[in-house]
Amino acid sequence: MKFSALVAILAEEMEEKAIDIAREAGAGSVTLLDGRGITADEKKTFFGLTYEGAQSVLLFVLEKKLSLSVLKALTRELDLDDNPRGIAFTLPLEHVGGIDTRDVDQFAKHIEDEV
Repeated sequence: MKFSALVAILAEEMEEKAIDIAREAGAGSVTLLDGRGITADEKKTFFGLTYEGAQSVLLFVLEKKLSLSVLKALTRELDLDDNPRGIAFTLPLEHVGGIDTRDVDQFAKHIEDEV
């Protein structure tokens, strides 16, 4: 079985919706990280303090075909192609250790359902 890492970097307020979308598309476990983004645009300031905006980084390890389905669902449902408030992408994984067997079973079930 081949795996991919799906990374979604989104505005913090989009986190829960993104998790729900990913789960509906077949994703199981997710690792959540807090982040800050720096863009090329001018920063908003308030009384001399700069606001950069909080971001959430969602990291999924998924079966390769499932990662594409989840990526498409996130892109479509969060309107990422037209909305500059997030990005999602996948990376191939060569070697993976420590995957929960329940996740592997879920991947296999998802593939069987598609066939």
